[in-house]
Amino acid sequence: MGTTEEAKALDALAAGLADQLTNLTRGVLGEDTPRFHAITMGSRIRVSPIHDDEVLQRIPVGIGGEPRLSLMVRFSCCWDGSSTFMATDQADVHVFYAGVPDPLLRYEYVRSSKEPPGAHVQVHAHRDEMAYLLRLAEKGRPKQGLKRNRLPRLSEMHLPVGGHRMRPALEDVLLFLHRESAIDTAPGWKVVLDDHLRNWRTMQLKAAVRDAPDDAARVLRGLGYQVTEPTVPHARPAQEDVKLYWP
Repeated sequence: MGTTEEAKALDALAAGLADQLTNLTRGVLGEDTPRFHAITMGSRIRVSPIHDDEVLQRIPVGIGGEPRLSLMVRFSCCWDGSSTFMATDQADVHVFYAGVPDPLLRYEYVRSSKEPPGAHVQVHAHRDEMAYLLRLAEKGRPKQGLKRNRLPRLSEMHLPVGGHRMRPALEDVLLFLHRESAIDTAPGWKVVLDDHLRNWRTMQLKAAVRDAPDDAARVLRGLGYQVTEPTVPHARPAQEDVKLYWP
């Protein structure tokens, strides 16, 4: 597949992702939710709700009929290492309270990162005990912050959330906001969310199987399936390069 063909194929996959995310957010939050678009940015494609002037647009979230929250959602897409599957290079889902510039929560993913964990949550809050714990650190990011004469913040902690393959999706954030904050939802929202969440986890399961095919084959044989070894085994990456085992 040539470079031009690869670019067109990636454009089509990213446009499909934009449609999926639009269907998800409109199905859960209502038809007035802004549409996602896919815009090429170099070798990456950004998928997010975007104004006509290409400025990122937040998704309003209501509680009791009033706009109380908003979501900043942004995905950066690229080909995987084999140029076979579209991969997420970076993903950000930030939860904001209306009129407040700093987010409440940041769900983030960086495909190339091991330290801090590629998939993590950052909480913008304060707790005296956590601040004290950060100050006790003898090395690492908190200590570096203190060397710059700046007190560490809880929001700088990267809380791991399942690694590269088991990370939460936008669907999980929406479900969390409904459960904990009773956000306004469209009729039939649960069916839409369940369908999208099932598709997301199935897709991640397939990626995990590609990372650990021998383990997957053993499980399937234990369930009674007949699994044969490939005649010509695919080249396997070194274990330290397998994203299933990354933090």
